[in-house]
Amino acid sequence: MENRKVAILDTTMRDGQHAMAHQFTPQQAANVARALDEAGVGTIEISHGDGLAGSSIQYGFAAADDFELLKAASEVTTPGRIGVLLLPGVGTQEDLQMAKECGAGAARIATHCTEADIAEQHIELAGQLGMRPIGVLMMTHMVAPSKLVEQAKIMEASGAELVYMMDSAGAMLPPDVVARVDALKSALNIQVGFHAHNNLSLAIANTLAAIEAGADSVDGCLRGLGAGSGNAQLEVLIGVLERVGIETGVDFYKVMDAAEQVVEPLMHRPQVINNDGLMLGYAGVYSSFLLHARRAAKRFDVDIRDVLIELGKRKTVGGQEDMIIDVAIEMAKEAGKLQ
Repeated sequence: MENRKVAILDTTMRDGQHAMAHQFTPQQAANVARALDEAGVGTIEISHGDGLAGSSIQYGFAAADDFELLKAASEVTTPGRIGVLLLPGVGTQEDLQMAKECGAGAARIATHCTEADIAEQHIELAGQLGMRPIGVLMMTHMVAPSKLVEQAKIMEASGAELVYMMDSAGAMLPPDVVARVDALKSALNIQVGFHAHNNLSLAIANTLAAIEAGADSVDGCLRGLGAGSGNAQLEVLIGVLERVGIETGVDFYKVMDAAEQVVEPLMHRPQVINNDGLMLGYAGVYSSFLLHARRAAKRFDVDIRDVLIELGKRKTVGGQEDMIIDVAIEMAKEAGKLQ
């Protein structure tokens, strides 16, 4: 893998919002973004954990408006370096336009791995606005490589310059990653990216596997801060990539300092693989379900592991957070804890 260059996209201030219950403030966004910018990270993604306009009773209310976070971060970073995530049906085209006005230079338009067609208009608009249009397919462990290629081609045809595959449940093993990245690289004429979750302690290994298979861009979070058991820990990833001769343009010492001095003091708890996070990966459940599932299990006095296994069997996806409550209630009734 030596002498290759790979782009780095940081999601501390977007995926990390899940672990922080979406409570980041504009000043914190500015501090984190400034540190990442100074370290040389190419794209710094900022928004609610579930993308622009995600603040809601369904996904969790945020402490600050997305656009306040974007403005604060854009004022202290290199122009165009800030990016956003948008899920069609949650965020709107108007939200994308506002993000552009607030300084965002890249837009990742994300859908479930079988629903790329609902991203077409948003990808096209991102390009028209002068933002870098990026397609994102989530929960990609749920479909075969051939299906992933089919969906990625829809995003490519809509104008995406890069298509990301997300292991949103942290359920993949390295061979799963290689098969999918290899299929995408063989079939597409655009770049391919990979986003890992660490629920099975494989985020770094899977990211390396993705790069070896040809991924052009990969994600990470400072201190691994992200949904479930977190994402590929950015400062660790940069160190590992330096060891194997991959160029990222990121300063290893500076990204280490950003993690330890800027992000770690903000964290509610260390990002570790506990039983709950492990079950997300084992059951193949969307990583952002973690806090919701914990609350439901406690409220209805049921075992969160049973809840997550059932959600995995039902093949639940992002946007179906209400199912968590339904499953917990059903289990409580079966156990005679509810009438």
